Amino acid sequence: MELDAFCQRVRDNYPDISSRADALYDAYWNDLVDTEFSSHSWFESLANALNDEMSKRRPIQDYGPLLNAISQAFECGSDELKNTIDVAFVENLFWQVGPNDSEPFWHILPVNLRALYIAFHGRAPG
Repeated sequence: MELDAFCQRVRDNYPDISSRADALYDAYWNDLVDTEFSSHSWFESLANALNDEMSKRRPIQDYGPLLNAISQAFECGSDELKNTIDVAFVENLFWQVGPNDSEPFWHILPVNLRALYIAFHGRAPG
């Protein structure tokens, strides 16, 4: 699967968290200058939206299907998609989220995404 197609699929299938990611994306990228949409950068905004949800202690079961879809896309996606999931999404996941808030999400994070996180950060969040 290609990056832009997967980005649109996530936006279509997970509209609530995607609208939060859209708002973060627009605030960061389009606040001063209108820029061309970047799926790569949008996945960073998606990670940040999930970080906000973790910090607000939202129910984790709401996000299991999304995380599984991202995990599956990493396994069979294009190199560009895999790089985006690794660098833009996983590396930014759990940023500035306290250990008590991140722990439930860490436990539902698919194994392949956990491995990417640990490969970059050297440890689990918290």
